[in-house]
Amino acid sequence: EGMLLQVDGSRHDWLEGRGPYLSLVGAIDDATGLVPSACFREQEDAQGYFTVMRQVVQRHGIPHALYSDQHSIFMIGKATPTLEEQLSGQRRPTQFGRLLDELGVRLILARSPQAKGRVERLWGTFQDRLTSELRLAGAASQTDAEHVLARYLQRHNRRFTVPAADAEPAWMPWPATLRLAELFCFKYQRVVANDNTVRFGTHLLDIPPNRARNSYARARVEVHERFDGTLCVYYRGECLARLELTEPPSAYRTGNSGQAPAEPRYHDPPACRPTLGRQPPPPSHPWKRSYK
Repeated sequence: EGMLLQVDGSRHDWLEGRGPYLSLVGAIDDATGLVPSACFREQEDAQGYFTVMRQVVQRHGIPHALYSDQHSIFMIGKATPTLEEQLSGQRRPTQFGRLLDELGVRLILARSPQAKGRVERLWGTFQDRLTSELRLAGAASQTDAEHVLARYLQRHNRRFTVPAADAEPAWMPWPATLRLAELFCFKYQRVVANDNTVRFGTHLLDIPPNRARNSYARARVEVHERFDGTLCVYYRGECLARLELTEPPSAYRTGNSGQAPAEPRYHDPPACRPTLGRQPPPPSHPWKRSYK
């Protein structure tokens, strides 16, 4: 148990017309059939998988590997690699891929739905049993569905979980030096302006002077966008500034669409990045002439 988790999302009329269409995002242990976490989302988005992984880590521990499909939440599309990616020899990870790298979890991508048959069969069971539970409870909203799901998962695991071939669990413990809030968030690279501020979308974060430095101008920092609506600026692991938004975003997709910040994200395709607007020099330019 804990060696491999299969993760997926199921788009279905879970409320049978009493409410909106919802996507159920969840994980299942490949060795025992245990469902350690699941949640309802309006769409299958990155925040749903972040929520599932955070609940798994808090309740059980860190798994060794994750098995998923080739959704854009997990992998970059077939866009042309940037110059930085070509020089480094590897593609920039998605936000969820970056989380798995920091946790030390290996991501395995399935090439067909049949390859992750365990989680696909789980959705068939849920669409039968969980839909009936939601109907009996009269759930008509996402909040109602979450309450029913929490009660149902306990009964489901007691009935369908089987002993693993190896009785010793493989969950890795959470390191005491790490904080959940600093990992389970979206992270973006920024450069501090000359006035000691960092711009993130329409927000401007002021970095006050501290004992280490009076100014962070031109320093490369990391902006953490947390799901509670908080923006934090980090420099070499130290939090320099914090801003609490009055209206936190309600949905987080893969990061390639929606509320995009002013500067490119970890995994923005090159087409989304602003061009420099430079024109090539004319043929009469000295650089175009022969050295002879």
